[in-house]
Amino acid sequence: RAGFRYRLNCSNLPGTPDIVLKRYKTAVFVNGCFWHKHTCARGSRNPTANSEYWSAKRARNAARDRRTQAALRRQGWSVYTVWECNLTDGANRIIKLLRAKESVRG
Repeated sequence: RAGFRYRLNCSNLPGTPDIVLKRYKTAVFVNGCFWHKHTCARGSRNPTANSEYWSAKRARNAARDRRTQAALRRQGWSVYTVWECNLTDGANRIIKLLRAKESVRG
């Protein structure tokens, strides 16, 4: 709706970003708070059933996210994460950042 060209689930990049804007060399991940250990209330809660398994699983997911983002940055990409808990606000922030990049490019 903001008029940017993008690709979804770009599998030729590390981590298969959810949204890729090649022109701006920007990758966007849309993460679920629980699955990726966000610091919000939903992401901070720990299940009581099989808690050891879930704790380890979520820690692996978070570690993989850090490795993926580092790999993309080494390749010169800007990386942004939009969390489930602030989906609307996060998307608006990214649109503003892209518009700023666009104005710098001319």
